[in-house]
Formats: sequence, C-alpha cells, structure tokens
Amino acid sequence: MDIGQMFLLGFDGCTLDRDHWLTAAIEQDKLGGVILFDRNVDGTVQNIRSPGQLQELTGRLQEIAPELLLVAVDQEGGRVCRLKEQDGFPATRSAAVLGREEPERSTAPAAAEMAATLSDVGINMNLAPVVDLDLNPGNPIISRYERSFDSSADRVTAHALAFIDAHHARSIACCLKHFPGHGSSQGDSHLGFVDITADWRQQELDPYKKLFAAGFEDAVMTAHVVHLGLDSSGLPATLSPLVINGILRRDLGFAGVTMTDDLQMRAIADHYGFSEAVQRAVLAGVDLMIVGNNLQRSGNAVYEGIAAVRDLLDRGKVDADYIEASLARIKKLKQKIQGEVSWKSARPTARL
Repeated sequence: MDIGQMFLLGFDGCTLDRDHWLTAAIEQDKLGGVILFDRNVDGTVQNIRSPGQLQELTGRLQEIAPELLLVAVDQEGGRVCRLKEQDGFPATRSAAVLGREEPERSTAPAAAEMAATLSDVGINMNLAPVVDLDLNPGNPIISRYERSFDSSADRVTAHALAFIDAHHARSIACCLKHFPGHGSSQGDSHLGFVDITADWRQQELDPYKKLFAAGFEDAVMTAHVVHLGLDSSGLPATLSPLVINGILRRDLGFAGVTMTDDLQMRAIADHYGFSEAVQRAVLAGVDLMIVGNNLQRSGNAVYEGIAAVRDLLDRGKVDADYIEASLARIKKLKQKIQGEVSWKSARPTARL
C-alpha cells in the first residue's frame, strides 16, 4: 500500500540532486506529488526562476518518480500566480477581471494560454479555479486579491467550466476551491481559524453542484473554515467528516479526489500537531494532503504522514479498503492526466 501517494509536498530548490531529501521521498516512499512556489514568504526564490529552469526541474522530478508525479501549482491568475511575468512567463489576469466579460471572450482564451504555459514547463495540475462566490467585498483573502469570478453562482460556474475545459485540453488537472465556501468570510485561514457560521450562505455550494452535474471529477480543496451549523463540534472543514464525507461526498455526490489546503497554515498548525492533523483529515475523508513547506520547513513530513496513516490502520480506526479507495481515486486522476482515462464531461447538456 503506497501511502506516500496521499501527500503533495513543497520543497526548497530550483534543482534536484541525489542528496536532496525529496529524492528519497519520491523514489522510496512513492510520494504522490509536489507543489511548487516561486517565492518563500521571506521573498527568496523557492522553486521558480525561469521557464527553462522550471522545465528542467519538472523533468528531473518525473525522471526519478516510479510513476507519474503530480506537479501542482497555484496559477489562478492576477495576484495569485506562481509563474510570474517578472520571471519570463506570460502575464495573467485575475478571475475578477475575467469575470466582467462573458467566459468565451475572456476566461476561455486566457485559460488556454495559461494551460499551454503550464504544459510547456511540465506542470500537470493547477490548483484552480477558485469557485468561491464574491459575497463579501471586505473579504481579506478572496475578494481583496480578486480571486473570485463573480458573486453569481451561475457566472462563476460558466467561467470555471471554460477554465477547466482549457486545462483538460492540455491534459492538466484542476482543483476547485475552497470548499464549502470562503467568499463570504471575514478572515484569512492562513492566520488562524475562520468562523463562517454567521456569514456563510447555502448558495456557496451551488458552483460545486453545477460543476459536478457537468461531469467534473478532478479534485476539490477543502477550506480551513469552521461552520458550527454544518459541524457543531467546531472542527474546521478540512478535518470534518460531516463536511467532507457527509456534504461533499454523500450529499453532493463528488467522486473525485479530495485534498486539503496547506496543513501548515495556522488555522490547522496552531491547534493540531502534524500527525494528528493528518489522521483527522484522513478520517474526515481527505485523499490528498498538502504540506507546502513554505510557511514552515519539514523534510520529514512524508515519513511522519505515512506513519500517522499506518497508525490509523494498526489501531483499526480505518480499514485497508478505506485507504485503498483514496489511492484508487488518486490513481484515476493520474490516469486522466496520462490520457489512459478520458476527462469525464457532460458539459453540452449541463444546466447552468
């Protein structure tokens, strides 16, 4: 059982040699994937200097991987993009700017150019589009950075579909975020718990419903937000069985990969040790866990994570079939990227 497939790790370095801890994590522990950043929080370069350097890095990563490695990046466009114009990549526009026009005129061509750029440098998963509704102009992490296409679920869905179609055309997986909705919130979960109980609206689930109905089955990222009406225990959505296995899987019928936002964000890290966070996420229904190694540094994350999941198995908290189901969903996503399984899409008959 290759539990290492359940982790997506960040790392320092624009090159990769035999002595880097990531090499062993990929070769020996069969790491599921990596997440790339252009800059560390202190402004120093983490992984991306230029198109040529990035292409060499991703090529090296795939060269040492026993099977396809997910190479993921947050390339939303506008202020949230890791492939920046200053480093030699094409300029991008934010979701808010694209959302002012019809998707076929704005998002479709913009996403096509973005996907071509990602494909050229060996990135096969974009942690986008954001499908949060722009419901709070004072929101410090969604509205402030123009990450939402619109306040209307129909318009967000239409633009998200155009974004996804363009990426699928280049064999790049997408990830909807941030479930169950971060657009109405008052706070930023990078800095601590965000309670959305009083602000969240039921309509924030609508883009997910519509996109799932249109056949989307790539991945959904959970938010580190607390909603006491959805889970009275006070667990953040990322660690909540009621939100992930309940609402996302059972109620909305999502059959693809569930993944966390970065487990090192303070909303999680300030309240849970890493092993406990991994275990709670798995019990909640998460398939793939992100450890950015940007806010903190840990070369042991994959080993500690694997040990935490094995502990759940050893203590009978989950059975092997439960973990195998997660691994099967991750494998299917990789098969889609490789063209072994087609991207499921019912877009022509989807009701927006």
